[in-house]
Amino acid sequence: MVKHLPPAVKHLLTLRNPEVWPSPSLGKLHSVFNRTLNEAKQRNAENGWLVLSTCTLLTTNRPSSVGHLYRFVTRNDPNLLESRKSLAEVVYKAAIMREAALKSVIFIGVPRTILSLTGLKDALEEDVYAALRKNSIREATPQTIEATVARGQALWNSIYQPHAVKLYNKLGDLHPDFIRFIIQAYGTVLSPLPRGDLEQGNLTRALGSVVGIATLRAEGRVGPQLISHVFGLLKARNEENLNDEDKYLSSDEGTEWVVRTVDEIVDAVTSEEASSAKGKL
Repeated sequence: MVKHLPPAVKHLLTLRNPEVWPSPSLGKLHSVFNRTLNEAKQRNAENGWLVLSTCTLLTTNRPSSVGHLYRFVTRNDPNLLESRKSLAEVVYKAAIMREAALKSVIFIGVPRTILSLTGLKDALEEDVYAALRKNSIREATPQTIEATVARGQALWNSIYQPHAVKLYNKLGDLHPDFIRFIIQAYGTVLSPLPRGDLEQGNLTRALGSVVGIATLRAEGRVGPQLISHVFGLLKARNEENLNDEDKYLSSDEGTEWVVRTVDEIVDAVTSEEASSAKGKL
């Protein structure tokens, strides 16, 4: 049984920046949070803001910043626990953040999702964590798999029509299992939960597209995928029974606001990184 890394391998793993990026200063974080949240409030888009902020911080690999975001949105003074808002409101926001982070795994992958979910969990107070759902409602069983695939296919069609079939076949040509994996992942993770808002932390169809835009915009250099999910958000306006926030987010103006807000947060949290790199030239 292997219990220890070989010394040479252990040394190699210390090279090429294995550590996550540190959080920017709280002053810088709170400044961009305050500015962008105030804009969201003017648009009645606070859930959209919380989702895109969570996903942007996750993608830029600042796990501790996700914890700072949680404290910012759940306290009247982020530095004072005694200023925390009501338990119901705090649990609601924590569940939204946790669900947004989970959906990010579709676009960014497992490692950064683990790190940021850990950053969030480390920031949760005991009573908040105790009130969050513990049982999985996404487990694939013979009784649920057909509904999961149908949900995934419906979301795929909603996002990619009129090119859904063409793109399905194109990705299937890349690897025969690839498109089936994507459809199942869409049905299991990216789509709204089966019981919708009856489930804690459920994200609507529009908010799921906000996840895609925030992660892909913050990631950069994935233009075709970003464009697809921008269209996906715009097409969410065709869903039935939209709430007012989703109507705004899926509007031309709302979609532009989502992209611009992601950029603003990225610029704020990566400015020190950019300055450091420039200083080394």
